[in-house]
Amino acid sequence: MDQNKPTEPSTGDTPPAAAPAKPARRGSLRRDPKGWLILLLGLGAPLAFVIAAVGGGIGLWGWQAGLAAIPWIILVALLTLLLAIVFIVLNRRKGRKTRWPLLGLGMVATLAFLGFWIPYVVAILTLPAIHDITTDLADPPEFTALTLRADNWDNIPGADDGDMRGMNPRQRWATAHQDAYPDIRSVRIDQPVAEVIEKAKRLAEDRGWKIVSVDPASGNLEATDTISLFRFKDDIVIRARSAENGAASIIDMRSVSRVGVHDLGANAKRVRRFLSDLSGTTTAASQ
Repeated sequence: MDQNKPTEPSTGDTPPAAAPAKPARRGSLRRDPKGWLILLLGLGAPLAFVIAAVGGGIGLWGWQAGLAAIPWIILVALLTLLLAIVFIVLNRRKGRKTRWPLLGLGMVATLAFLGFWIPYVVAILTLPAIHDITTDLADPPEFTALTLRADNWDNIPGADDGDMRGMNPRQRWATAHQDAYPDIRSVRIDQPVAEVIEKAKRLAEDRGWKIVSVDPASGNLEATDTISLFRFKDDIVIRARSAENGAASIIDMRSVSRVGVHDLGANAKRVRRFLSDLSGTTTAASQ
């Protein structure tokens, strides 16, 4: 045997190379049907709400149908959260480790969606079911270019309230309004009427309101604001009356939802913010 001949490596003594293992994490996620269920439900609830709202807003179905779907969507979210908790408890009782990536993400999405509704629930429980807000209850600014909804004084709360017995709908509205929003009052601004209405017009345009009518000389502005995914429309009228021989103005504002019974405080919030900005703008300009 030639000792100078190179020897070939033996193939029998070397085990074959092992095939690369698939990532365990990816396989674990694939084998987590409970996690996928919670994730799909957790993301599905807000998606269903968006579809219901946008569909109602663009006219695929009535806004009433979209609103009617919301309680059921919230119920699904609550059941999703409850089901996730049940899965976690069962895993602990059986000594199994909870797979958190999908389950946790689904729970976070569900909690965020439910948290989104908390301010609305609080508004329903604490504010009266009215939709017409004004700074002057005795003499509200009147719409001239826009039309006040025909059912504006229907379904005013308090008909069965002993404290409001004998009151007509408008009186009940004024009482509920005053109790809920005592801070919403007329505003005095040290600017002439025409200047105040011009400033109000600029503020309204900055907010994206649709200006329907504006008359600085007579001190009147009417506009429409479109809000939320439902594209609800609220009509606004601003009235400026001369004070102190024309050197100042008394500003009143009215904001009315075109549809629905309970505005969830949206009109009051609009009036507060607008008059605050208008008052601050004119005060700064006069200094």
